[in-house]
Amino acid sequence: MNVVVIGLGSMGKRRIRLIKALYPEYTVYGVDSREDRRNVAKEELGVDSFESVDLLQNVDCAFVCTSPLSHAAIIRDCLSKKWNVFTEINLVDDGYDDNIELARNNGCKLFLSSTFLYRDETRYIRSKVDDSCKWNYVYHIGQYLPDWHPWENYKDYFVGNKRTNGCREILAIELPWLVETFGNVNKYSAVADRITALGIDYDDNYAIQLLHENGNKGLLMVDVVSPVAVRKFEAYSEGKYLSWSGTPDSLFEYKQNSNSLEKVLFAEETEHVEGYSSFVVENAYKNEIEDFFEMIKSGREPLHSFEKDKKIIKLIGELGA
Repeated sequence: MNVVVIGLGSMGKRRIRLIKALYPEYTVYGVDSREDRRNVAKEELGVDSFESVDLLQNVDCAFVCTSPLSHAAIIRDCLSKKWNVFTEINLVDDGYDDNIELARNNGCKLFLSSTFLYRDETRYIRSKVDDSCKWNYVYHIGQYLPDWHPWENYKDYFVGNKRTNGCREILAIELPWLVETFGNVNKYSAVADRITALGIDYDDNYAIQLLHENGNKGLLMVDVVSPVAVRKFEAYSEGKYLSWSGTPDSLFEYKQNSNSLEKVLFAEETEHVEGYSSFVVENAYKNEIEDFFEMIKSGREPLHSFEKDKKIIKLIGELGA
């Protein structure tokens, strides 16, 4: 299979490394308008890279790893060439309806990344939350914006843009697995303001209340303020309690028979890339890449979709992010 990764920044390079590790028999190309990134891809990853997708032929699928506001046009171009498409989160629904229709008409698979749906911890939480009872949860996700990518200024990439801001990205990452776990949201409220001196034109923290259709309730604190990277989750019902601090070794479950919290252990060894928060593990990125290629081969439905994501993006907008 011939694969092209479009956008050779940090995420594009991550995708290349994982594709080559998982499928060494595949041929992987890179595309980026920046010559320095193309050179790095060649030197570090052994990948031939090009300035434009128009210089490539006989491609089976493309990974779109550019800034979110560029996705719609790139996806349309790839689908027009009848390439299957894997895209990173979009944060806006530009071109969704047109690209869904184009993919259908051209017989292409369209896959939208939602990495937290592929985490072992969130999968375990989903397996424990059922309709036999109502659940409450409290979840704080935050990290000081300049610390997200220490190697570049936050004003120089998409989180500095109001349409694709940092709080919006956090919500786009977290809401798909929360909705999948606790149900569709039918009522909500949010309070937001700015409490930092960051040079941004959007609110830097949100206090959000969610009521799900099945009666589950959630409280979210989302921010780009906290000087300590934090992901603290608690969910409880009668006789049930789960807590998670965002890392693979921090999921705990209450056991009634022993009246104690016990760590949930996973068989798969976790991988971590230096330079990223400890919350970022490679296993979930591998899992969704494998799901994409399985989707191409068997036609099975992905965990997330453009149709589902359109509802998530609408909710994010209504929350004011």
